[in-house]
Order: sequence, then structure tokens, then C-alpha cells
Amino acid sequence: MIPLNVEWAWDVGHLTLVVGAGVAAVLTWVLFSLAGGHQTSAEPASGRGRRGGRCPALKVEDITPDLTIPKLFVQKAKHYGSHKVAMREKEFGIWMPITWQQYYDNVKYIALGLKKLGLQRGDKVAMIGDNRPEGLWTEMAAMCVGGVAIWLFRDCLMEEVKYIIDHSDTRFFVGEGQEEVDKALLIRGECPKMEKVVWDDPKGMRNYDDDLLISLKEVMEMGRQLDAEQPDLFEAEVDTGRGDEVALLFYTSGTTALPKGALLTHYNMLTMGAALMDVDPCYETDDFVSYLPFAWIGEQMMSVSCGLQVGFTINFPEEPDTAQDNIREIGPHVMFAPPRMYEGFVRDVQVKHLDATWGKRKLYNLAQKIGYTVADLRFEKKPVGWYWKPLQWLAHAVCFKKLTDHLGLSRIRNCYTGGAAMGPDHFRFFHAMGVNLKQIYGQTEIAGISVVHRGGDIKFDSVGLALPGTEVAITDDGEIISKSPSVFIGYYKNDEATAKTLVDGWLYSGDKGYIDEDGHLVVFDRTKDVMTLSDGSIFAPQFLETRIKFSPYLQDAWVIGHERGFITAVICIDYNVTGKWADEHKLNYTSYPELSQQSEVYDLVASQLREVNKTLKPVAKIKKFVNLYKPFDADDDELTRTRKLRRAFVEDRYRDIVDALYGEVDKLHMDTTITYEDGRQSRIVTDLAIGFLEE
Repeated sequence: MIPLNVEWAWDVGHLTLVVGAGVAAVLTWVLFSLAGGHQTSAEPASGRGRRGGRCPALKVEDITPDLTIPKLFVQKAKHYGSHKVAMREKEFGIWMPITWQQYYDNVKYIALGLKKLGLQRGDKVAMIGDNRPEGLWTEMAAMCVGGVAIWLFRDCLMEEVKYIIDHSDTRFFVGEGQEEVDKALLIRGECPKMEKVVWDDPKGMRNYDDDLLISLKEVMEMGRQLDAEQPDLFEAEVDTGRGDEVALLFYTSGTTALPKGALLTHYNMLTMGAALMDVDPCYETDDFVSYLPFAWIGEQMMSVSCGLQVGFTINFPEEPDTAQDNIREIGPHVMFAPPRMYEGFVRDVQVKHLDATWGKRKLYNLAQKIGYTVADLRFEKKPVGWYWKPLQWLAHAVCFKKLTDHLGLSRIRNCYTGGAAMGPDHFRFFHAMGVNLKQIYGQTEIAGISVVHRGGDIKFDSVGLALPGTEVAITDDGEIISKSPSVFIGYYKNDEATAKTLVDGWLYSGDKGYIDEDGHLVVFDRTKDVMTLSDGSIFAPQFLETRIKFSPYLQDAWVIGHERGFITAVICIDYNVTGKWADEHKLNYTSYPELSQQSEVYDLVASQLREVNKTLKPVAKIKKFVNLYKPFDADDDELTRTRKLRRAFVEDRYRDIVDALYGEVDKLHMDTTITYEDGRQSRIVTDLAIGFLEE
């Protein structure tokens, strides 16, 4: 907050424009007029987006034991019929609308087709492919006739697919096209319970002739025939379902061991969605873009748990690679994504800033100063002086409006992140632009979410307050435990793990944390990942890693230092951004390994780490680092499919690097292999330099 007699100064080369707060509004009008802008919305940045009619909200207490996801689906479809668009898919450059009536018909025919193929209540139906209407139809269809839906990540390696299909006792495998069919055919001998493989996309399938295979069109035609014979069968099957039946079998990310299959009921999913909508209501006129894998609980949380209750429109990108462009076209009102997505947004803006002209950089820097100041006042719950209002409007009109539109966030009302920690730098960045970004906390075993930031009550170091109907407590040894109607019923075929995780109705998270004086939950880190520093204090490596990744040149980081004399880091550079920087500095390179080991790149990385070190206490400062010869990759088992670092695995795999960082050497010879998604391997031979950071 600035008093009235404090003046603003903005240096533009040798020219300094000094403006008193009393004439800030005049400056706003003049600068904005010179910029040739015009305001298109009178709504404030924090509340942009059409409101429309609110669908009658379900409360947690309204969700009876009889209510299921399919029953709610049928209610919605009959209510909206052909008068409202349920979803859109972009095909061949055109957004194709699908009404609720079409949604209902497609689900009904797939469900009855699966029924005719022999699907029984409790049978498993596994799905793999891009986010498409057909995928959601099949998931809903399986649940409508009592099946249990399982999603696999599209980029799962063969061994991962085989493990999940075999462990889950899957009878029906539904794949998008040729790539998924090939995976199913290759594992058929090791998954004897898999009876049918259903495919949808005909591209590349012309010469496939196998009794195991059947197209989705054939399944739907079988469903139409059964519907003609027994027109009441579909809704009779839906009415048979109960809320305590298993709806989804969700495999956890497996950061330390093989994935475990979490059993989630209809009641679990619906109560979680109702609780979130009670805190942050969505509207039936809202748009949501479904682009994160359905195998991630966060996507199910929004597309199914919340989307079905509210009735908003779900939009499917043309391809995964076009998701960002498609998000910009739709301009969703609500978004949920892991931190890596938002980190990518920040990096995109930072790169454009580096490439911008001098004048644009100055305008951006001014707007950012205004945005950060207003955001910080709100974070600290201090009043925002009247003189900041026109300046904030200026920042939005001249800079942030175009920026949020470029990112597809111009209509966002609530923006969520979860699955991992997000650093304060990223939070401040988005709130400075007027994007209402909130942290959530939860896990697969609690249907996705148990804690969320409330609007106007966001604290960087916390994840917010418990959802209505959810209790959060801390055990004597600091572990976070939760109790709610959304807690899962156990792990599939793993009673031992269930007994350890689910005790007297309390879900034990494996995370350390505490509840602060405002009632906010503060998540420190996974219990197994918490580091003890040289002075005996405890430290969360995720906190430092998120600070490091705020640099546009650094894509990933792994911080090491548990019970060691000092902190070190393994850095993965951003190949595109750092490569552009190298081109501008006339550096020659041909590959990621070669670029990462350039001495000039080491100097660049060192400069970024020094900036991070300035914010840390001495014992937590990074002393040494190494630039890895490749980015961390899920195909190499270094990351989970939800892009979380598998610390135990990388510490074992890169033991030589860790030893070198804590040894007396300044260079390490590496000879190793990397694995690609299709199983191919490539050998890498290189020398890694050890970087040193002065005191």
C-alpha cells in the first residue's frame, strides 16, 4: 500500500515519468489510449466468465445410498435432451457439438452391446486412448450395466499395460486405435481373462483379422439390436445399481512400488464432487476442456464427479498436441491441471518476454509490478487502495488481457492445481494476472480432493481448508490423515496395503504436514522424502525444486541432501528455451547432451541457481550441481505417469552422479541407455561436469 504523497517512477531509458497517485487515473487513460486498446468486459479480472443459470446443486447429504453416476447421467440426459450441448470434439478443424440426447443414445448402445458380449456386474472394462467422446461414452456405458471402469495412461509401456490388465482381471479392453490394439494383442497370452479387444479408430486396422477384436461400431450395433428386443433393459440395468458398488478401479502412480488399484464407489465420487461444488460452484453454461488423461483422478474429478452434477459442457481437443490451442479457442471457465502444466504456461510467457521488443518488455514489467503489488496486498488480506484500481485496470487492459487470452485463461473463474506442490513464485505470477489459481490437496484414495484454497484466503505455504464433510487431522508423528464420505473402500487384491492405509475410517496419506493457526493444512512433503539438513532441521525438497523450475531455462530439478553436509542438485535444462539462448550466443550444439554440457550453459544455470540461493537460509543453499544429459522421463521410470519424481528410483539409477556431487571430482564419465515409449533403447556416452556455486 502506498500513501497519497508517494510518487510512482518508471524509468524509460533516460526518461523518467513521475506520476503522483492522485493523477493515476489520468495516466491510465492516456497510456491506454496511446496503446490503441479497448475494453471488452467490465467484469474484474478475478471474476471473468459468464454466469448463466446454475444447475440445482447436490449437497453431500442429498447423495443417497441408491444414487449412482449412471442414474445421475440418465436424469441429466432426460432433463436437457436435444436442447443443450453436452460435449464438443474438434475434428478436422471444426468443433462438433454433441447434445445430451446423443450422449445418452451412444452410451445406451455401447452399454447394451457390452451386455450382449457377456459383461456381468462387477466385470472390469479397461480403456486406453486420447481424451475423446468415445472414451467417456464407454466409461459411462460400462458403469451403466454394472461394470467397473479402468483407465490406463496412453503412454504406458507394454509392461505397465500387462501388469494392470492382468492384475485387474480385465475382461474387456477398449483401445482407441491400432497402437492400443497392438499392445493388447502382444499381452493376450499373459492376460488370460481378457476376452475381447474393442477398437474405435479404423486407421491402420484394415488388415487386422482376429477373433479377439471387435469394432466399437459393431458393439453399438449389437446394442441397438438388443434395445429393439428389450427396450426397457438399459434403464432397468441403471436402476439396479447402488451407490456402494465399485464404479472405478484407479491405479496409483507407483512412486515407490508397483501401482495399487484403488476401489472407488459411486458414492465416493459423487460426494467429493458435491463437496467441491459447494465451495466453488460451477454453472451449466460453463465450458470445461478435457485434455488431461482420464487415467488421472484429477480429470475424473472434474469431467465426471463435478461435470455430471453441474451439466457443464465438456470440450475435447483435436489432438493432445493441439490442447493448448484448443483451450485458447474455448476459453474455459474452470480448469484443473498439475503444476507442470502451469509451469509450462509461465515458461511460455517468460520466453515471449525475452523475445519481445524493448517497449513491450517495459510495458510488461510495469504491468507485472502493478499486478504483483495488488496480488500481494490481497494475499496479506490488506486493503487495496483506491489509487490501485485504475492502475490495475491499466495493467489488465494493456497487458494481462491479451496474455490471459493467449493462455486460454481469459474467462477462468476458478483455476486449480494439485498432484504436487507449487511454488509461491508461480502462484504470485498467476494472481498478478488476475487468474484465480488455487491449490488443492488430495489423492486417488479420497476420490481426488479433500482440501482446497478458498477464494480470498490463499496462502502460499498451505493447501487451504478441508472440504465440507471432510475431517483432516495430524497424527503424533506428523502424518496427515483424512476422513470423509469420499474415502475409498480399499485396494484391489491387497488387503495388507488396505489395512495400513485405511484405519478406523481414517485415510493415512503418507504425507507429513501440520494445521496452522488459521486452520489451513500445510503439506510438508511425502514422509519418505523429507530431508534432514546438516544443522538437524527438516527440509522439503519439493519446495526448492519448485523455486528452481521458475527459471525458464530449467525444466526440472532433483534436490539431494538428506543427512549430508550440504545441498546439491541435478538439473534438466529446457532444451527449447536454452537452445534458443545458445543460438543467440552463437554456441554450436547438435543434441541435448551436447548442449547441456556447454560451459556457457553451466554458467547460465549457475546464475539461475544463485538467484534461488538468495532466498534460502545458508544450510539450505545449493553448493554443487550437475546438468543431466537428458530430461527426466516417465518412460525411463524416473517420473510417474502423473509426472512426479520417483526419488528412490533416480537415486539408485544415478548413484554415480550422487557420489560425484559429494566427492572431490569435477567431472564424471557416463555410459548408459535411455528407453523410448515404443520400447527402443539408445546408448548415451558423455562426460558430465560438476558445477560449483561460490558462497
